[in-house]
Amino acid sequence: MTAKQELDSFLAKYSQEIEKLTRAAFSWMRKKFPAAAVIVYDNYNALVIGFGTSGTTSDAVFSLAAYPRWINLFFLRGATLPDPKKILQGNGKQVRSITIRKMNDLTHASVIVLIDAEARRSGLTKITGPPGKIVIKSISAKQRPRKPK
Repeated sequence: MTAKQELDSFLAKYSQEIEKLTRAAFSWMRKKFPAAAVIVYDNYNALVIGFGTSGTTSDAVFSLAAYPRWINLFFLRGATLPDPKKILQGNGKQVRSITIRKMNDLTHASVIVLIDAEARRSGLTKITGPPGKIVIKSISAKQRPRKPK
């Protein structure tokens, strides 16, 4: 099975609504950063799809995390990202996020400004070449249900 087929099988565990939203968000991010490495973790709590400058976790810039009722876009160094409109959620030392319940939540102009700023700051916009590989990093044997009850 290819990494893309494996990712498809992870997404198939979700409701049609969340699967469709996650696929749309993934596709949008791939078009925006076609050469970025894609790192996938099918974890206990969520399916996480990271985008980075290499296939290593420490170089991840963004991640999409699919939960049973929504997805989040995580800015993995978002705590130091200027956010004049205060749309980033969280108060940890590093990570900030945006909840995505529909594609407009991801493609809204104020979100794109933040995505573009973080991509420039991290060097993600400088990556060119063929499409980045999808790397399946881990699959948790035990997982929370992927569909809401």
